[in-house]
Amino acid sequence: MNSKKENKLYWRRLDNSAKIFPISTGKKYSTVFRLSVILKEEIQNKILEESVRQTLEKYKTFKVRMKEGFFWYYLEHNNKQPIIKEEKDYPCKYIDSKTNNNYLFKVTYFKNKINIDIFHALTDGNSGVTFFREIIYTYLELMYPETLNEEERIFRKIEEYTTEDSYIENYDKNLSSNTISKKAYILKGRKMKLGAVSVIHQLINAKQLIEKSKEKNVTVTQYMTAILVYSIYKENYNKNKSKNKKNIKVCIPVNLKKYFSSKTMSNFFSYITLEAKIKEDNSATFDKILEFVKTDFAKKLTEEEIIKTMSNNVKLGNNIFVKTVPLWIKKILVRLSYKEIRKYTTITYSNIGRIGIIGKYKEYIEYFLMLIAPEPVEKIKCSSCTFEDYMIFTFTSIMQNNNIEKFFYNFLKEQGIKVKIESNGVLDDIS
Repeated sequence: MNSKKENKLYWRRLDNSAKIFPISTGKKYSTVFRLSVILKEEIQNKILEESVRQTLEKYKTFKVRMKEGFFWYYLEHNNKQPIIKEEKDYPCKYIDSKTNNNYLFKVTYFKNKINIDIFHALTDGNSGVTFFREIIYTYLELMYPETLNEEERIFRKIEEYTTEDSYIENYDKNLSSNTISKKAYILKGRKMKLGAVSVIHQLINAKQLIEKSKEKNVTVTQYMTAILVYSIYKENYNKNKSKNKKNIKVCIPVNLKKYFSSKTMSNFFSYITLEAKIKEDNSATFDKILEFVKTDFAKKLTEEEIIKTMSNNVKLGNNIFVKTVPLWIKKILVRLSYKEIRKYTTITYSNIGRIGIIGKYKEYIEYFLMLIAPEPVEKIKCSSCTFEDYMIFTFTSIMQNNNIEKFFYNFLKEQGIKVKIESNGVLDDIS
């Protein structure tokens, strides 16, 4: 679309997952995730601005703004230029599109770090990585044109992509899940003031972590999930004296592109929920928790179960009553229901896996980070990604203490795994 007239005509529906985010979001529930890259040299802001502009021309699915329709929100072309600023605030904050030239993502920088905060209605973590990686490639090429010449660039051509709603394309209307969910254990402890977020990155030796996971005959995600559950049990659950404690439930997002043939840049993810039924008698051990996690993963991370969960959500969105209720009524109903729905998860852990960077581009990069916005109910959220020698496991928290993060760190060290700590300094150092 080259002309302004054509750009005005461009619009598209939100995907099945994205429909809910603008209705349920707000300053307390931002539904924003962040990707960051640490480079080896300080960021040049003008070059970063140009790299974002060039990338938007290649990925126009991100060059959009959100508008309010009668039944749902929708996206249309955004003619404005994105605003690139130095980072001065906490990560994953609510993105006010009115102060952001109507964009649903925000690029910031600080010293040698580039961040992109993305509103989940725009895309998911995996497609966010694709977009962010192109910004980084373009930035490095503009910075180092002699080294990253045409010979280097030839290997990273933009792959074809779509903006289709892959949920609608792939769900099975005959499948449904009959699982009855129960409310989860909610982390106990005082919260920080509204807007403040503690960030603790644990840079873990990837080789040692993989070896330890293989020794235990589990995947890395299963191993890290078990440590997280064990840390919650030891430092929060077990110290809570109430008698009728609910089960610890961990929400694990799942990349549906691993199960379906899809090239969409829109959201295409589902989730599984692990429910750890831990007794109050102090008998829970890490090995027992790990065995439970491994078994529950095997039970729930099957293609059939994934499709059931996805199909349930699609059928709800396609329900004739839901579709025809005006948006202003949807806002009231969804916000009321989401206050309860959020009580069905103790914590979320999203592992987007290894971030691949080709050729000489890697020489300019230290590592990547991923962060998820914590919420008043899910006071801590966890995420991880891997680059070269490190898995970076990140805690974002609004709790006034970091006991869970500290136990997690010490447990890894006790297993002989090397860990380095970086944080934003909101809470005391845990190392």
